[in-house]
Amino acid sequence: MTQLTTLKTATTLHDIAALLGFKASAVAYILYKLPGANKYTKFDIPKRYGGTREISAPIPELKLLQRRLSDCLQNCVEEINKAEGREDRIAHGFKRKRSIMTNARQHRNRRFVFNIDLEDFFGSINFGRVRGFFIKDRNYALRAEIATFLAQIACYQNALPQGSPCSPIISNLIGHVLDIHLVKLASKVGCTYSRYADDLTFSTNERVFPPQIAVKVRDSEHEWSPGGELQQLVAKSGFEVNPLKTRMQYRDSRQEVTGLVVNRKVNVRAEYRHTVRAMVHRLCTKGTFEFVTKIKRVDGTIAVSKTVGTTKQLHGMLGFIYGVDRYNQTLTLDKERQKFAKKVLVYRRFLLFKDFYATPSPVIICEGKTDNVYILCAIRSLVATYPELATKNANGSIKWNVRIYKYSGTSTGRILGINGGSSDLGILIQRYKAESERFKAPGRMHPVILLIDNDSGAKPIYNIAKQITGTKPRGTESFVHVTGNLYLVATPLKPGVKESSIEDFFSADIKAKTIGGKKFDPKNDFDTATHYGKIVFAYKVVKPQADKIDFGAFKPILSNVVSVIKSHAKRYPA
Repeated sequence: MTQLTTLKTATTLHDIAALLGFKASAVAYILYKLPGANKYTKFDIPKRYGGTREISAPIPELKLLQRRLSDCLQNCVEEINKAEGREDRIAHGFKRKRSIMTNARQHRNRRFVFNIDLEDFFGSINFGRVRGFFIKDRNYALRAEIATFLAQIACYQNALPQGSPCSPIISNLIGHVLDIHLVKLASKVGCTYSRYADDLTFSTNERVFPPQIAVKVRDSEHEWSPGGELQQLVAKSGFEVNPLKTRMQYRDSRQEVTGLVVNRKVNVRAEYRHTVRAMVHRLCTKGTFEFVTKIKRVDGTIAVSKTVGTTKQLHGMLGFIYGVDRYNQTLTLDKERQKFAKKVLVYRRFLLFKDFYATPSPVIICEGKTDNVYILCAIRSLVATYPELATKNANGSIKWNVRIYKYSGTSTGRILGINGGSSDLGILIQRYKAESERFKAPGRMHPVILLIDNDSGAKPIYNIAKQITGTKPRGTESFVHVTGNLYLVATPLKPGVKESSIEDFFSADIKAKTIGGKKFDPKNDFDTATHYGKIVFAYKVVKPQADKIDFGAFKPILSNVVSVIKSHAKRYPA
């Protein structure tokens, strides 16, 4: 039974609780026993150009319930769209496979781009509208008591709160009525329409902008106001236009949609890129940078406020630029992809500085994500023996004193050029050496440790280490200092053996476990008909049975890692 069918056939609170993976008593407590004032925490965040926005953050239990409801409704929307054979390309905010990029892309290369905002978007959607939607909408048509339960989960103080995980999806459901009216109007007058949350955009290449949508204010060359028909449709749909956020943008000036330039292709403002690049340079050379914010005063003038920036802020800004560039990369030719490769250099430099050069704790980089699983489980098992790596809190939880660097299949891995394997780590060594030599800010207080298999795959890394240090590693050392705070730790060799890999440190009985009648084979070219590989071994054998596995054989590996930490502390005393 699908989630939509389950929702439509629900008759009691027990049914809704089961659908959302909760006990009915827990949902009843959150909705009816817990005082309303205890369900949310209120705080203000500054808006981009002055003023504040009130956020009502739900307590963890309610937030999880709302998150489950949001996921359920997202699944229902996809089910409805699939059944009707349509793809909703009108609304782009808070939707799967939609973003500010997909929203902006529809308005590229246009003579006119017209933007309006809706006044108090979430606040205008009250309890009655939410409940009424789920009762009256033909795709849902829920029982009145079920619609009431959903509205009680979603609403706070008779409105959708900003800060709730389910406010975005419900606002899109209710806003869809407005979208249908406006897309018909836009189509009738030769415009393209899209919505991102409360931000509505119309664009056209017509020589005269349609007066049904926007008209010039009398005695003003560039000031525009919403047209009469647009105003009527917005009001009819239960919303109101914010008169302070209406603007017309022309082809011969910069046109922006949801913060992105759309004159030719979807792009980030050049000033924004330059600012971020300067911040990264300042961070890498001085160790700090200023974060500049603009505040609009009551009289309309702009005040500039400078505060010390954080790496988290800068990381978010770089991630934003990277996301836009990567989106364009998927749509463009090889020439543009080459430009994209150059654009990631600043982001790479920032990651190398933040995560390696100025890391707040020792970092362990393994050859692949399966090795991460092994090392994490081994440290947990041997936590009492290696306090330098982790310690156990009074409540039994683990406090990690090192960071196991996760990069496989992530944007971080793509930017750094590592996806697993010794060849990628060899490239990382070369890049880190080159970049770190340019860093002038304080750093290198903690080591970065590359943990590799001591087999034929290690030869390229050993050759690179020789180029840097002048001495080729033998593979028998506890560790090798390569450059700065970068070290190599190879899996120890057992007596009489010339090669080793991390899987060798598991007992024979663990490696003999069969899965679906198949045996474990650590080689990359194993026969899938009769054997399973490292991924299955890590996630279906080691991780589920970690509490029962004896990780004593991993002590030589962890001891070598600790040796690096102690040696580096002497090399770079605090």
